[in-house]
This record gives sequence, structure tokens and C-alpha cells, in this order.
Amino acid sequence: MQSLENAVQDDDATQEMLSLVLEEPDHWAMFLDIDGTLLNLAPTPDAIEVPEALPGQLHRLSNKLGGALALVTGRSLAYADELFKPFAFPTAGLHGAEIRNAAGMQTIEATPEFQALKHALTAEAEHYPGVLIEDKGAAVAAHYRLAPEYEKVLEERMHHYAEVAGSNWALQLGKMVFELRPARSSKGDALERFFQSDPFKNRSPITIGDDLTDESMFAIANARGGLSVRVGAIGAPSCATSRLSSSALVRNVIAALAA
Repeated sequence: MQSLENAVQDDDATQEMLSLVLEEPDHWAMFLDIDGTLLNLAPTPDAIEVPEALPGQLHRLSNKLGGALALVTGRSLAYADELFKPFAFPTAGLHGAEIRNAAGMQTIEATPEFQALKHALTAEAEHYPGVLIEDKGAAVAAHYRLAPEYEKVLEERMHHYAEVAGSNWALQLGKMVFELRPARSSKGDALERFFQSDPFKNRSPITIGDDLTDESMFAIANARGGLSVRVGAIGAPSCATSRLSSSALVRNVIAALAA
């Protein structure tokens, strides 16, 4: 059995706070990013792999927390469900544009104009070999991990498409990706919506993520007296108060808490 002490090697404060989950599970709510946090990043969005034991471990940890465990991701809600089937956890998809919790699901639909924009972007990307366009419904992402030489031109073009999309969509920067997402949604907003209903209401948050898109939920965790954990090597400034160096260590923590 993986001990919690061995699972967390990077940050004593993280180890101490996560130990409290075992002592006071009714006090905490856990919010987890997926790509780069629960799962290792991959060269393409569809190439990520889910360890066989992970869905069941998340399910057991969710039960320990009285259901107060949610996935908060830039992926669509349907895609997240596919990753962790047969379990369907409370989830904020598309950075909060899609929400499923005890109150049900609320979704921002793509307008016909945004659908046309996605078609135009996909057609243009054919001129940039290695650039992958991910259609997320009410959002669209341009990945350049396989073609880093197109970063500058792609940034310019995505700013153009953001202007075309209008004020209802915002350009979001991430790890080797530019994304147009609904402007009125963020992971921080998603946390606040989760906290409006049980089983998340009146709990303290533990947020774990690895990217710029996770900073807004780190800020909410800090303001609510919880724990914010940034995954990965120390690099860009972050408001997270603790660190885990890899997705593998995050999974070790989940396994230890679930056991």
C-alpha cells in the first residue's frame, strides 16, 4: 500500500494538508485538473493514457469525501466522462462553461457564427503542418506541441479569431496551446458555482492543477483558506501555495488517500 508520506516528496506543507483529509474528510472538497495533473501530458490531445486503477481510486476517494470531489478541466464534460468511465464525477468542463453537480448540468452552446469560425480555423490550420485543432463544442483549441515553429504565427492568427468571435469568447493561453473559450467561464467561477450546493457547500477547497488556466481556482482556494497545489517544475509565477513535481506524484497521493 502506498503511504502518504512516501507519496508526497516535494512539499512538507502539501503532505501536512493532505494528511488532514484523512483526519477530517467532511471538512474538505477536492478539485482536480485532468491534463498535466491527473494524467501525463501527451503529444496530441487524444494520445493521453488513463492508468487502469485511477478511475476506481478517484471513486473511492470521492466516497471518503462524501462526494465532494470534482474534475475541473478545459476538456468537454463528455470527454472527461469517457476518460473515467464507468464513473461520472461532478465536473466542470470547458473551463466552467459546462457544469454537472447536484443541481444538474448547465451548458453554453456554440453559436452558428462560432461554428463557422471553427471551420475557418480548421481550414487555415491545414497550412501549418503539425498544428492540431481540437473542436470542443463551445470552445476550440489550437495545439502546436508537434509544430513549435508556428507559435508566433499561430498566436497572431488566434488573436485575429478572438476579435472575430467577439466579446463572448476569450483567448486562453496554455501549455503549447491557444484556446478560444466562453469569456464568462473560468475554473475559479466553476469552483464558486460548486460551492453553492451540497456536498461542496461550507467546505474548504484543495485545488490541484498545472497550467495558467488553473490559477483562477488556486486564487479561490487561497481566499477560502484551502490548499492550492501547482504540478510541475517551478517556472512561471503562480499563486499556488504548494507544489507537486509531477502527475505521477499526484496519482500517488490519490492512491494513498483512496486506500
